[in-house]
Amino acid sequence: MKTAEQEKITQAQETCRIPKQLALFERASKVIPGGIYGHIAPLMSIPGVFPYYTDRAKGCHYWDVDGNEYIDYMCAFGPMVLGYHHPKVDEAAMKQAALADCTNHPGPVMVELAEYMVDMVSSADWVLLVKNGNDATSYATKVARAHTGRKKIVLCQGHYHGVAAWCTGPCHAGIVPEDHTNIIRIPWNDLDAFRKVVAENKGQIAGFMATPYHHPTFIDQVMPSEGYWKGIRETCDKEGIVLMVDDVRSGFRLNQRGSDAHFGFKADLICFGKAMGNCYPISACAGREEFRIAASKVFHTGSYWFAAVAMAASLACLKEMRDGGVVEKMNRMGKMLGDGLKDAARSHGLEVIITGPPAIPYMRFANETDLFRMQFFCAEVVKRGSFLHPHHNWFMCAAHEEADIRQTLGHADDAFKAVKEKFGS
Repeated sequence: MKTAEQEKITQAQETCRIPKQLALFERASKVIPGGIYGHIAPLMSIPGVFPYYTDRAKGCHYWDVDGNEYIDYMCAFGPMVLGYHHPKVDEAAMKQAALADCTNHPGPVMVELAEYMVDMVSSADWVLLVKNGNDATSYATKVARAHTGRKKIVLCQGHYHGVAAWCTGPCHAGIVPEDHTNIIRIPWNDLDAFRKVVAENKGQIAGFMATPYHHPTFIDQVMPSEGYWKGIRETCDKEGIVLMVDDVRSGFRLNQRGSDAHFGFKADLICFGKAMGNCYPISACAGREEFRIAASKVFHTGSYWFAAVAMAASLACLKEMRDGGVVEKMNRMGKMLGDGLKDAARSHGLEVIITGPPAIPYMRFANETDLFRMQFFCAEVVKRGSFLHPHHNWFMCAAHEEADIRQTLGHADDAFKAVKEKFGS
């Protein structure tokens, strides 16, 4: 005879959607610090609902190891842009793999990819190819310092540029005040604040780095105000400051020529990642001609940076994005999703706020600040078969079709009903 507590445990195990993953996570916790680390870890705050491990993926769908299927609106947190296992990208990668991948030297494809990016990106006269977004942003700061002979870097509060010590918030473990000795943080969209720190540190600032628009986690996205980037560009030119754009997250989802072109200005250095490889590990820093000499002097390398398979995949990905109307489709599908979510919420007497570009939306409930409703809502949607993140912006991809959006809106309608029943408004 089972005790009441044992019966509850049995029932929980029987009704859990991810029993194999919980068992796998238990194994992982014994050999990997935290079991699962990094950006996916916060989703474990609602155990037994959000998937932990992927089994397979195709198009805009993926399956966890328990066999649950999801329509994906995180797109691997951005790198998936054409659809998982896109045939042209995978074909290019496999063709290169049959020749060589990581050897002593780069392959011809490195030159071909760099040439293609220089032709496509409005602010690129040269390109350096790396692996992660943080590789690119760290390289950009080195180039800025090498070019100017100055130390200080200005960043915007809440902007994410990676996990290196210079750009990780001081509240994180392992970061010491000395890591930020030459880092100055100012509010986003505040041109006067930038001009003020420039005046206070005249002749000392090497560069200013920001994302093209404000896309932090947990709060609304904010587009640049009228004249913001024009004023930043003018101040940087006047004071000899290198203007660096971290386009790792939004790059090629707003404009194929770079997000600086989308917002009507020209970066000195611009960093790409995520969408440029359709899940193959690659990123880049591109720059203008006047920074070529400084860029060539900076030592910045990695064991796998010449790996040719990801470069071949990236070249195929960028060609498909450039020729296939991908940006337009992502925005169209994103608008359909956003409009549908607002309508579904209203039908249950609820209001949601969606900010950011349609291709990279962020949603929250209008009447809350603690995100409890959002966490509950996303969990209910995930249970029904669409993967939404409660704290992070979502991503659209070229593989999303109207049928997928309609199915997700059905999941959302049920979830809004559940929110209404639980929270009342």
